[in-house]
Amino acid sequence: MFRATLKSLLARKVRLILSGLAVVLGVMFVSGAFVLTDTLGRSFDAVFADAYEGIDVNVAGKPKVALSEAEGEQVAVPIPAATLEKVRAVPGATEVTGVVATDGARLIGSNGKVVTSFGPPQLGENWLGESDLVRLREGRGPQADDEIVVNASLAQAAKVKVGDRVGVLTLQPKKEFTLVGVFGYSGDRDSIGGVNEVAFTTGVAQQLMLGERDVFNSITVKTADGVTDERLRDDIARALGADYEVKTGEQLSAEASAGLKEGLSFFNKVLLGFAAVALLVGTFLILNTFSIIVAQRTRELALMRAIGASGRQIIGSVVLEAVMVGLIASVLGLAAGIGVGALLAYLFGKLAGGLSLAGIGVPPAAVIGAFAVGLLITVVAALLPALRASRIPPIAAMQDVATPDRPLTKVTVAGGIVTAIGGTLLFLGLSGNAGGSTLAVILGGVLFAFIGVALLTPLISRPVVALLGSIFAWSVPGKLGRLNSGRNPRRTAITAAALMVGIALVTGVTVILDSAKGSISALAEDRIKAELVIAGSQTGPRPPSFDPTVLERAAAIPGVQLVDGEYGDMAVVNGDRTWVAASSNVAALERIFGAKATAGDISRLGPEQMLLSSDTAKSRNLTVGSPVTVQLSRGAARTYTVSGIYESSQLTNPVVLPAQAVRDFAIPQPIQGFVQLAPGARVADVQPKVETLLADSPEVSVADRAAFIKQQTSQLDTPLRMIQILLALAIVIAVLGIINTLALSVLERTRELGLLRAIGLRRAQTMRMITVEAVVISIFGALLGVVVGTGLGAAVVRALKDEGITDLVLPWGQMALFLGLAAVIGVIAAVLPAIRAARINVLGAIAHD
Repeated sequence: MFRATLKSLLARKVRLILSGLAVVLGVMFVSGAFVLTDTLGRSFDAVFADAYEGIDVNVAGKPKVALSEAEGEQVAVPIPAATLEKVRAVPGATEVTGVVATDGARLIGSNGKVVTSFGPPQLGENWLGESDLVRLREGRGPQADDEIVVNASLAQAAKVKVGDRVGVLTLQPKKEFTLVGVFGYSGDRDSIGGVNEVAFTTGVAQQLMLGERDVFNSITVKTADGVTDERLRDDIARALGADYEVKTGEQLSAEASAGLKEGLSFFNKVLLGFAAVALLVGTFLILNTFSIIVAQRTRELALMRAIGASGRQIIGSVVLEAVMVGLIASVLGLAAGIGVGALLAYLFGKLAGGLSLAGIGVPPAAVIGAFAVGLLITVVAALLPALRASRIPPIAAMQDVATPDRPLTKVTVAGGIVTAIGGTLLFLGLSGNAGGSTLAVILGGVLFAFIGVALLTPLISRPVVALLGSIFAWSVPGKLGRLNSGRNPRRTAITAAALMVGIALVTGVTVILDSAKGSISALAEDRIKAELVIAGSQTGPRPPSFDPTVLERAAAIPGVQLVDGEYGDMAVVNGDRTWVAASSNVAALERIFGAKATAGDISRLGPEQMLLSSDTAKSRNLTVGSPVTVQLSRGAARTYTVSGIYESSQLTNPVVLPAQAVRDFAIPQPIQGFVQLAPGARVADVQPKVETLLADSPEVSVADRAAFIKQQTSQLDTPLRMIQILLALAIVIAVLGIINTLALSVLERTRELGLLRAIGLRRAQTMRMITVEAVVISIFGALLGVVVGTGLGAAVVRALKDEGITDLVLPWGQMALFLGLAAVIGVIAAVLPAIRAARINVLGAIAHD
């Protein structure tokens, strides 16, 4: 039996390769995700080990507002220069150095634009001279207050050279400096981890990056011989007290790396999620392949039963084939995953500004995951066909037909039950009644919904396929193709279901994001009463900002009625972290954003007063007159009194502080500006004058309201495109499924095709017949996907109504595009099977058994 199975497998190697390819692609995602995260994780370890090389102990002030990597960047707390003497007095402390190094120094390149960073910080620091790690490549260190040096990667990105006058943005507006030097790092590196660095003299770095002189944001200490780093750390901590964080260099390196790995783990989960989708689609393909093969081998398997093979041996034979396919696919998928993981790591390193990658590694999780997933998916998909094969009676060996078409009652009932379970899980998850397992319940609901619809698909395939096929029924090949696509509803349903999953997910995500964009746009158009908006696109951890004096000068432009600058920061409000805002003109809350007071007065704000949204006030049990303690990124905690409460909306902030609070914000500059024009004033007249004021603020620009809204909502286009690209893999697998089904169908109908050719069907007509069959199946799957995806997307939008997504927007254009794409997919999938059908030898086909 084992030898017979191997010979059977070799006889059908082409069709099984197509099925195995689906598993290869899914396994590639799984193993690639683990290879990527392992490679980048080790790279981060190496980067931070280098960054903290030479630091035995580090002293930093405890942050006023503690934030995680996901919540934003923590603001450095200034350490008085006098603290250095306290540290030097600790036995065992040598080479005590005050360091200024904090994010927020943005160099303006030779093209007049700010050099951006997509992740790594842009450090502004004090020049400490050369060391074992840092080496000047050109020029010298800064000596005067208007001199700077930059690292080599920043100099290359900005296209600047020694001797150039360059602009730098910091906590203060643009200032001009002379570039006197370019430095690099040991190992001929241009940067460490893609970080851009601008080094000033110590006094200038303190003023521009920390806001005051004679302070530092950290102190580095070398340990004397005979003293351990841990002992010196503990001694310094006791000497300085609870207001400081004292850590060893190893601790700092481990913590910094762990923070980035936390974000990387989320990316890993995303890749594994898409791998799961690919494997789900692959399961349909494998199930269909083995079902067709079992049906085609009915007489062969019956003969085996007749000569003594047991049902268990028949099951073992089919499962063995599945194991062999799964094993080969897992090996190939693992190899492809290593390549994809290495490629993604390389691209990530380039986007991160030249991250030096550690060697590509293959962690045990990648190997275990590849073989566990590949084998499991293939064997599970083959079980049902295997059980069906074991039930073939020996008498079937004397029949001329394969298995008869079975009734759809059982599969329809099962489909209805599974769909109901999926709908129930989706309702619980989207309604917020799933407790702490909301995401798991929603994902489970989606999975059950897809499987349930796939089980129900045979019931609706005949009428829908007949209707779709009627479009092509104007010719004999078209009529034959329509009849062929509907003759086996189970096979057609499984093939279409594979395409349905990918199209449904893309459609659902598109519905959700388009509805979000539509809702935001409608709300902004209705509520924002400013004709011009000053803003920029955020590409890193810090939002773009501009000189506050622009607001005053803009207000003086003829035709301008009201100008408002919006500031923002993360703060601790009554013990809880939340986003707070400040406005240069609190009247804008009503006059520009259309806020409505629900209690108190929101038209003015004293220096010790604050405003709250109604949702915030309700959740924290606060009313007008309530005292509230607020700790901002800088300065001491202050107590404010609630003077007004306004109706919550997507355009208003939860907490509004007085303009005087801005000095303690992480970014004490406006991040957005709104300009309201006087009646009769023209945007075309005022906008160029505001643009002139922004000459020294290259991170931002001024746009009319429509352009600003489009700019803000376009940020949702990037995740949509990423999702579409990743889900394209599922669609590729579905195309393989259509090719496989047609190829097996052509083989199954060899005699039939020979007879058709014998009675006059030409080769071109044969190819058209196969193409019509493929197109009908493909469009049927896409139509299912569009309908299911629209339903899922609409359900999510309805559940998010309280979150501000109030408008259901259906992407009709994209839906039509998906259906058109499905027709093209059908034509492409039919090429090889159609050519094979056209080349059939007529006499040999008629004699085929």
